[in-house]
Amino acid sequence: MFVLSILLVLAAVVLYFVGRAQDTRGLRLGAAGALLAGLIAGISSCLYVMSAYEVGVPVTFGKVGGPMLSGMHLRSPFTTVTSFSTRPVDLNLSDKDVVEVRSSQGGVMEVELTVKWAVTPDKVVELYRLAGSEESVQTRLVQPDSREIIRNVFARHTSEQGYSSAREKINAEIGELIKERLAPRGIAVAAVNLRNVKPSAQLQGQIDRKIQQQQATERAEEAAKTATAGAKRRKIEAEGVAQANRILNNSLSDKVLANQCIEAYKEAAQKHPVYAVPCGSGSRTPVIVGKD
Repeated sequence: MFVLSILLVLAAVVLYFVGRAQDTRGLRLGAAGALLAGLIAGISSCLYVMSAYEVGVPVTFGKVGGPMLSGMHLRSPFTTVTSFSTRPVDLNLSDKDVVEVRSSQGGVMEVELTVKWAVTPDKVVELYRLAGSEESVQTRLVQPDSREIIRNVFARHTSEQGYSSAREKINAEIGELIKERLAPRGIAVAAVNLRNVKPSAQLQGQIDRKIQQQQATERAEEAAKTATAGAKRRKIEAEGVAQANRILNNSLSDKVLANQCIEAYKEAAQKHPVYAVPCGSGSRTPVIVGKD
């Protein structure tokens, strides 16, 4: 734009002198129009409008200026402005960018994670010096730092904690470390979401075998408990029977046995007479027991 304004001014000067020499009013009017257009182009080249949700970094002859916030700014025609969006951006570490980590036990897992980050306007100059452009911020800073932190955090936990019991704790730890790492560089991390942790095929096989062993152990323990309970029950029954036999043996005398025999004969004699010899020691004289 600045070059165009210079060309228009030169064209206006040429048209003016040619029109003056030839005394042509049309050329002089053309010179005036070219001069006006050159002045407008020159002024436009010194104005820069920064749109909403953007911040710019001006560079003039290699010297970096202060941040340019949204709005209209005056600048030198020789100043270039590199703009950065301040809207949140999602870094999705999945598919081909999935993070392969190792637990403290050496188990390999694949981690899918999303980092929501945005440029801090006040620190955009430092960010420009580190990355150079908005596209390079994610590829040079956010992505490699996030991958490194994810690997370091998972390396401090076991495989089981990584894919099940401590996922929320690990997610919070990763988020805090990423925020601490990127904040001084001018990157504000809004959220970190640990979406999925998938064991490798080898680790999954180990997990399946461990589950099978645990199930077999539980079945064996349950069978042992059942056998122990059955043995205790049979012991109690046997002790009860033995106690009953001891009590019965101590209480049975010859007179008691004879009396029980007679009572039994009486019950049988209700329908038919019974010829019997009384039980027990003593007299062996036969007796007839009638229903009366």
